[in-house]
Amino acid sequence: MEYMTESTDRSPGHILCCECGVPISPNPANICVACLRSKVDISQGIPKQVSISFCKQCQRYFQPPGTWIQCALESRELLALCLKKIKAPLSKVRLVDAGFVWTEPHSKRLKVKLTIQKEVMNGAILQQVFVVDYVVQSQMCGDCHRVEAKDFWKAVIQVRQKTLHKKTFYYLEQLILKYGMHQNTLRIKEIHDGLDFYYSSKQHAQKMVEFLQCTVPCRYKASQRLISQDIHNNTYNYKSTFSVEIVPICKDNVVCLSPKLAQSLGNMNQICVCIRVTSAIHLIDPNTLQVADIDGSTFWSHPFNSLCHPKQLEEFIVMECSIVRDIKRAAGAGMISKKHTLGEVWIQKTSEMNTDKQYFCRTHLGHLLNPGDLVLGFDLANCNLNDEHVNKMNSDRVPDVVLIKKSYDRTKRQRRRNWKLKELAREKENMDTDDERQYQDFLEDLEEDEAIRKNVNIYRDSTIPVESDTDDEGAPRISLAEMLERPSYFPRCHW
Repeated sequence: MEYMTESTDRSPGHILCCECGVPISPNPANICVACLRSKVDISQGIPKQVSISFCKQCQRYFQPPGTWIQCALESRELLALCLKKIKAPLSKVRLVDAGFVWTEPHSKRLKVKLTIQKEVMNGAILQQVFVVDYVVQSQMCGDCHRVEAKDFWKAVIQVRQKTLHKKTFYYLEQLILKYGMHQNTLRIKEIHDGLDFYYSSKQHAQKMVEFLQCTVPCRYKASQRLISQDIHNNTYNYKSTFSVEIVPICKDNVVCLSPKLAQSLGNMNQICVCIRVTSAIHLIDPNTLQVADIDGSTFWSHPFNSLCHPKQLEEFIVMECSIVRDIKRAAGAGMISKKHTLGEVWIQKTSEMNTDKQYFCRTHLGHLLNPGDLVLGFDLANCNLNDEHVNKMNSDRVPDVVLIKKSYDRTKRQRRRNWKLKELAREKENMDTDDERQYQDFLEDLEEDEAIRKNVNIYRDSTIPVESDTDDEGAPRISLAEMLERPSYFPRCHW
């Protein structure tokens, strides 16, 4: 009796499958798994091949009923889109797991492996794994149809800046790319003095205008033109135009403020240097290091212009340089820049090295200059300044030379530049060699000004070997910590 008790405890209870007679553990259906799968297919009704629409122009997938979404290959967003295509049949079973099976990126196929469970035959739970094949079909989305039509637009934004340098536009382009404000455009057209953005709806254009007002100092005017109307249902079709004007001041411009504006900014000198243009114009007084920010509304109330053309920059060599330690500040003076050092320098034009003519001036570049360095500046003493504010100034208060920035070997800097920027995919009327020079100026500004490149996505160029952050001349460079890895693709933009 004791022996039979021990045998019962040690051996688990088994039954025979009612179909094939194989010993199995008891289950509600009393059938082995093989026989149960042969009799019941829980994936029945779930399609094994499904089509999904993809727009090759904008790299987006169609999500019914009428939206197009951007998804990377084998991403969670794309997996959710695939599952929604078979949502109704999947509601009858329990989805346990789902994942992609690798396919060639250009094969026009997506394979999703599904694991499902369902209760069958008296409460028995059956689990099954199978693959659904998605056929990627090419279909042009509505937005790309409008882009191809080129005439189908409801609103246009005409961004203009009356300057000879495009630094502000290059900066604005990077902000648009960083925040994805170009996604709703039908097309972008570059002309001589600005950009035109075309949109399929007025709401998208208004959103872009608000973005421009927050990123650059500007003003705009809106107008609309009646295209067609239906008097029976009282509907009208308009085309809207937004004319956006950016302030005509760029980085490295020398400006002359009105006496009233200079006084309101803390009794600054009227002759100032623009050190950057972001959402405001940032000015510095090269004689006192006093800084001020001027927003768009203040500028249009007290407008001023650049005194010199960018091509009037001349190269000087530093003969002597001394740091000014004690800065005398007048009553009511504004903020002083902590990133600059006031210096007094004797300089000579490199084109006049065979003469004894030298110039003396104060500069905000005292922390960068040493005897023998090359520096770029404007020669105001020998320049015809046709400006209403300068003409009313005392000649003693107008400096002979205003230094702008230290000069480095451009060829060497360009060769060692191990990073790149994205560019908007836009139509260009004509390409000028001067545009390439201005673009190189903008890239150098990014290397020299940390405040500007904080708002720009900079991507690592793996084709250029990694070197030290500074070269032999001490030219500033962007560190690897500030660079991003280049992604696989960008819709509506190029490199």
